[in-house]
Amino acid sequence: MRTTAQVVTPARRRGVAVTGTRHALGRILATLARSIAIFVPVFLVATFVTFALRSLSGLSPARIQLGEQATDEAIHRIEAQWGLDKPFLTQYWDWFTGVLHGQLGASWVNGADISTLIGLGLGVSLSVATFALIIGIVVGFALGTVAALRRTTVIDRAITGFVTVISVMPAFVVGIVLVAVFAVGLHLFPSAGYIPAQQGIGPWLAHITLPALALSFDVIADVARQLRTSLIAAYRENYVTGAVVRGLSPRRIFFAHVLRNGLGPALATLGLKFPSLVGASVVTEWIFGLQGFGRFANDSAQAGDVPAVQGVLVVSIVLVVAFNLIVNLVLARMTPASQRGV
Repeated sequence: MRTTAQVVTPARRRGVAVTGTRHALGRILATLARSIAIFVPVFLVATFVTFALRSLSGLSPARIQLGEQATDEAIHRIEAQWGLDKPFLTQYWDWFTGVLHGQLGASWVNGADISTLIGLGLGVSLSVATFALIIGIVVGFALGTVAALRRTTVIDRAITGFVTVISVMPAFVVGIVLVAVFAVGLHLFPSAGYIPAQQGIGPWLAHITLPALALSFDVIADVARQLRTSLIAAYRENYVTGAVVRGLSPRRIFFAHVLRNGLGPALATLGLKFPSLVGASVVTEWIFGLQGFGRFANDSAQAGDVPAVQGVLVVSIVLVVAFNLIVNLVLARMTPASQRGV
């Protein structure tokens, strides 16, 4: 009987492991399928509305290149060169098929390839936004966890007050203070400019640290508040009481039960944070002298460069959908509520 038990038990364990792996893979695939099903119609509608804004704006490359005194004949000739004399749906289809191939058209201002221009600025903004997100997650996670574990104490009130203060501080004010203190005063970081990572990790980090810190305050505040609230709520659940009664250690209760169930709201908050960090960094990029994605979008809008603005909107849509897809996949894998289909 002992030999039989020794043979059956490993087989059962392997079967349970395989079944668990299949269920986890099934949840991830189901989440991926739902996200794609949502993404396709949203992308089609968003690109159509984006392209339609060009017709509603009344802007023309002829006006930009020839000025307001251009003759009707000259305007018609320039618009024909850009394909603007074709029917609207034909123009949209030509532009949309180009988007699917990664071609966002040419700039009305200088004729440069928009995909290349956006790629240059996006690399800068993604570097800063990713570092800001990492800082926000690490610091926000630490503050939210400590506040939840020391709830109703002086430490909890101090963290809550600190998070409240930094949540209302504009990024450009934080950026100016950081430049004045750490760049001008202490000479620890460069005050402006950008060096690609290919030219050295050290100089690259030095140039993106201050702008990333300026953008990270809002992420820190949101992650800390959401995590504190959800962890405290998780500690009040019946399954935590049952774990205490069974004699489980506080460390095991926290990591196995409380943290996994409390991560959901904080992770969901990050779904919109990363795209907003990339797109809402115009002022920060001006302060730190960065030629990023946000600054390119602002300059294109002021110049009336409609194809560039359309390209910015398309890339922004892709960023929002892609990052939310990543967050949904992480939620489906990590949180028990998602695994139960809640």
